[in-house]
Amino acid sequence: MEELAFSDQNRVRIHAVQSSFRHTGKTLLIPGRILVGEGRLLKLCRRGPKPKVFFLFNDIIVYGSIVVPGRWNNNQQIIPLEEVYQEDLGDGLALANQWLIRTPRKSFYVVAASAEEKHAWMGHIEQYRALHLQSKGLPIDSTAVGNFAATWIPDMASAICMRCSERFSITNRRHHCRRCGFLVCKACSKNRAVLHNISPSPVRVCRHCMNNMQDGQVQGKKTSKGKNWKNSSLEDSQSQPEFETSSEEELEEQIGNQVPTKWFNSKLENYSPYCYLKPEHIKPPVSGLCN
Repeated sequence: MEELAFSDQNRVRIHAVQSSFRHTGKTLLIPGRILVGEGRLLKLCRRGPKPKVFFLFNDIIVYGSIVVPGRWNNNQQIIPLEEVYQEDLGDGLALANQWLIRTPRKSFYVVAASAEEKHAWMGHIEQYRALHLQSKGLPIDSTAVGNFAATWIPDMASAICMRCSERFSITNRRHHCRRCGFLVCKACSKNRAVLHNISPSPVRVCRHCMNNMQDGQVQGKKTSKGKNWKNSSLEDSQSQPEFETSSEEELEEQIGNQVPTKWFNSKLENYSPYCYLKPEHIKPPVSGLCN
């Protein structure tokens, strides 16, 4: 009976999360999925830290931009737990309680409201990632660091191009190389290349990265092929238009403040509850997110 009650509560919670993204989000309510916890974390975006709502499930992490706190979110992002790798970071001069989340498609820094909350998030992510990998018959350390996306350097970090040292201005805007994450000017980032772990379409890469990619490709070709390497996807991608859409950092506004994370008791074997479980979490509302 208790297990059935938890199953109903879990279904209501996941439906509330799914509904909060309205018609823009993907379906989250699938058999076997459990909502472990939810909360707001600061995500370091290109224009500075922005509050985001994060939801940890037993197989994925979902986050998005906050429109109406606790009710309406958009720009849903889904990260499979098997792709996640975390790096603990020391406190900086400007931000404390931060750590790095790496994935093949996107890597970014997040900041918790306290050291306790940071350790809780990191611990829960690692715990459920390990359980998820075990359920799929994969080793816990199966993630390849070489496949992770570069972390973008924030706009405020440099007033000049990190390749040619040209000063940024209204007409000479900042851009990010998708391969190295550096801040570069338009002249230094005219090239496009397919980075398969990020996008199947050509994305912006700086001149330095393009040269390195081409040099590596030339070395991989047999000498008997002569100059035929120029017919590669790298060379072709330079003349193609930029298919990538604006990044999530370019589409959002800073809304809301930090609030304590809510952790839910899974009631399942090998899934330990967090001590922040509160009475009001046991019976979730019929509609909307828990307040």
